[in-house]
Amino acid sequence: MKNMTLENIALACGGQYVGAKEKKQCFISGAVTDSRDVGQDFLFIAVKGERVDGHQYISAVSQKGALACIVEQPFKEASIPYILVDSSLIALKQIAAFYRQQLAIPVIGITGSVGKTSTKEMIASVLSTKYNVLKTAGNFNNEIGLPLTILRIRKEHEVAVVEMGISDFGEMSRLAEIARPTICVITNIGSAHLENLKDRDGIFAAKTEVFSYLTEGATVILNVDDDKLSAVTQVQGRKPIFYGLRGEGEQRKGEQILRGQSEQIVAEEAEGACFCAKAVKSLGLKGNMAQFVTPEGEMEIRIPLPGEVHIGNALAAAAVGQVLTLTLAEIKQGIEAVQAISGRSHIIEKNGITLIDDCYNANPVSMRAAIDLLCLGTGRTIAVLGDMGELGVKEKQLHYELGAYVASQKVSALFCTGKLAQEIVRGAKEMGGGETYYFDSKEELIEGLKGYAKEGDTLLVKASHFMGFEEVVDCYRTYAPLR
Repeated sequence: MKNMTLENIALACGGQYVGAKEKKQCFISGAVTDSRDVGQDFLFIAVKGERVDGHQYISAVSQKGALACIVEQPFKEASIPYILVDSSLIALKQIAAFYRQQLAIPVIGITGSVGKTSTKEMIASVLSTKYNVLKTAGNFNNEIGLPLTILRIRKEHEVAVVEMGISDFGEMSRLAEIARPTICVITNIGSAHLENLKDRDGIFAAKTEVFSYLTEGATVILNVDDDKLSAVTQVQGRKPIFYGLRGEGEQRKGEQILRGQSEQIVAEEAEGACFCAKAVKSLGLKGNMAQFVTPEGEMEIRIPLPGEVHIGNALAAAAVGQVLTLTLAEIKQGIEAVQAISGRSHIIEKNGITLIDDCYNANPVSMRAAIDLLCLGTGRTIAVLGDMGELGVKEKQLHYELGAYVASQKVSALFCTGKLAQEIVRGAKEMGGGETYYFDSKEELIEGLKGYAKEGDTLLVKASHFMGFEEVVDCYRTYAPLR
C-alpha cells in the first residue's frame, strides 16, 4: 500500500508509535477492524464496540501475522508495535483519508435515498467490462464501512465504486472528505431518515454536502426525474450530467441536445448531457427492455432487474461508463450481466411461488416502489410488510399512507407485524384493500403465511433492517406451500 508505513500512519492519525524503531518504515499490506480478517503484515484497528472490544484480540492478531495495531490503551507486553490514539474510529477515518490521497484512480461516490446499492452494483458491472474494479462490499457505506472500503484498494485496481449512506447532517461531509469522489452520483432525494433530517429539503442539504469535497474537475451525475436534483444548475462551476425517464416531449428535446453534443462527449466529459430511455417494455419480474439514448448514440438494452427504478440505475451506470470512455457495447454488456443481491429486489422462485426478497431496508419511497414491483407478479399478490424506521414525528402518518397505497394498488393480501405496521393495516382497511392480516410477532406472521401461501402466488417481503425480515425469507426457502 503506497506510502503506508507505520511512521506515516502514526503521523496521519496523530498517534504515538510504540515499538521497535526499525519497524517504523515497514509497510502494511492491509487494514481491518475485524480480527478474523487479519492477514500477514496487516494493521489491526482495535475498536470498542457494543458487544466486542477489539483490544481483547491483540495477542490473536499478532499470532496471525499482523504488523501493528491501532489501540486506545497502552500494552506493557505487546508482541508487535502499536500506535496509541484517543479514538480508534477517528484514527480509522484519518488513515483512510491519508491513503486516499496516495491514490490516482477514479473514485465513484454514490448516494441517494433509494437505490444506492443497486446503482453501485450496476455501475461496477458496467465498469468491470473494461477496468479492474473495487466496489463497496455489501452495505459497507457508513463511517466505518467506507474507510475500510478505501483501505481495500490495491495497486491492481483501476477504479473504485463506493457507496455513501447517511442519516444525519455532517455525516456526508465526513464520508466525502475520506472518499474525495472524482465522479459523484445521486440517485434521488426521498423521505428517509426524517427523524434527524426532518424533510426532503433537509435530506437534499445533507446529501449535497458531498459537493464540497469532490476532486478538482469532478463530474456530478444526477437524476433529472427528481425535482430537488433537477434544480441543480452547476457544481463547482460545472454543469451536472443528468439521466432519467422523460415524457415524449422532453424526450425529443433531450435527443436534440444529445445529437448536438455527441461529437464532444469524451473531450468535454459529457458536461450538461442527458441520458434517457425510450420505448420501454416491461418484462414483468424478468426486467425491462428499453432504448437508451446517450451522447454516443442509441442502443437497445435489457435491464435484468425488475421495476422502473432499475432503468434509472442503468442510465446512471451508462453515464458513468461514458465519462470513463466505455463503448456502447461495453456498457450494454455490463448492464445485461448485472445480478440482484440478497435483500434487494432479489427474485426467488421455489415450489411454484415467486418471492421478492427486498427485506434489507425500507422507507416510504422504496416501499411504494416495491409494491409496484409486486404488482408485476402473477397470481395472488401478497405484501409481507413490517415497520419502517427513522421517520420522526410523521412515522404513523407515513405508515398509514403506505397502507392506503397498498389498497389503491389492489394487492390481494397484506400480512404485517410490528408496532408501526398496525398503521399500515389501518390504512389498507380504511381504503378498502384486500385481505388484511396483522400478527403480534414475526413468528406468528411466518406461521400464518405458511398456512396461506400457495402455488402461483407472488410474495413481497420488505421492512426496515431492524425488523429482521430475512428470517421470513429463510423460512420460505424451507417449506412447501399449499397446492
